[in-house]
Amino acid sequence: MTTRIVDVIVPEVFNPYLIQRTSELSALVQSGIIVPDSQLDVLASTGGTIVNMPYWNDLTGESEVLDDTDPLTVNHITTAKDMARLHTRGKAWGANDLAKALSGDDPMRAIGDLVAAWWNRDRQKMLFSTLNGVFASSSIAGNVHDISGETDGGGIINASSTVDAQGKLGDAADELTAFSMHSAVYNSLRKEQLIDYDVNPITGVKIATYLGKNIVIDDGHPNAGGVYTTYLFGPGAIGFGNGAAPVPTETARDALQGDDVLVNRQHFILHPRGIKWTEENVAKVSPTNLELADAQNWNRVYENKKIRIVQFKHKIS
Repeated sequence: MTTRIVDVIVPEVFNPYLIQRTSELSALVQSGIIVPDSQLDVLASTGGTIVNMPYWNDLTGESEVLDDTDPLTVNHITTAKDMARLHTRGKAWGANDLAKALSGDDPMRAIGDLVAAWWNRDRQKMLFSTLNGVFASSSIAGNVHDISGETDGGGIINASSTVDAQGKLGDAADELTAFSMHSAVYNSLRKEQLIDYDVNPITGVKIATYLGKNIVIDDGHPNAGGVYTTYLFGPGAIGFGNGAAPVPTETARDALQGDDVLVNRQHFILHPRGIKWTEENVAKVSPTNLELADAQNWNRVYENKKIRIVQFKHKIS
């Protein structure tokens, strides 16, 4: 008897498995760059497309000399507001796409792994579009280290230039804990013997590190005319929250075509902390990747050193 999607996909079981498995398979999550946040889960499920995230401004000014006659001046603690966008995305797959998974011993798990891996790839594309838009905004210029125009052998990524990139955060540079880079950059650093390897004591998996920090490798990084873009991240630089699509998963059967269909919908927040979404240029219900890459839709609200992202533009040797 032929196995069908409707026979193996139980939405109540599939949905939580997919959420968990997507996090497990995400290199960005495992490296600490993207941090699932229960508070963002709540905000993503409260309705509306814009999520307001108030925060306390840091205290400023100097201490005052105590005096018997002049009282201390009361300084008010002020607040500001970061804003994130709720993304509403979906994808449908036919039985032909999932035929191999349906033939396995545990087809629901196999399909769940395929769908989770697909969502991870799609979200990484969204993240790169987001970063393109964020760093196209002049408000974030203080977090950019661009040496790509240097000549006479300069402009190359190496230990020295990378330390300079970290220095964009000043005394907060130590909060940068991971790199995200193109495979060509990774291979160039390997040739220079700058890549080390640690072994996860629990899983036994070998982890590549550069200057003591974890590396995420993805060829979706910008690469134009020999200029590469590498990102330095601090933990939780990107916040993630799962929302509540009204019908996250459903199956259908087209009897006339003989096709089974699996539909998956996701509502979520994927937000660079401290960069406010302004909703200046969005045509439909949810922004496209092109709109995420539009500088008009982003504006910095944290001070530069509190934004745990540095864009490093360079060449390779």
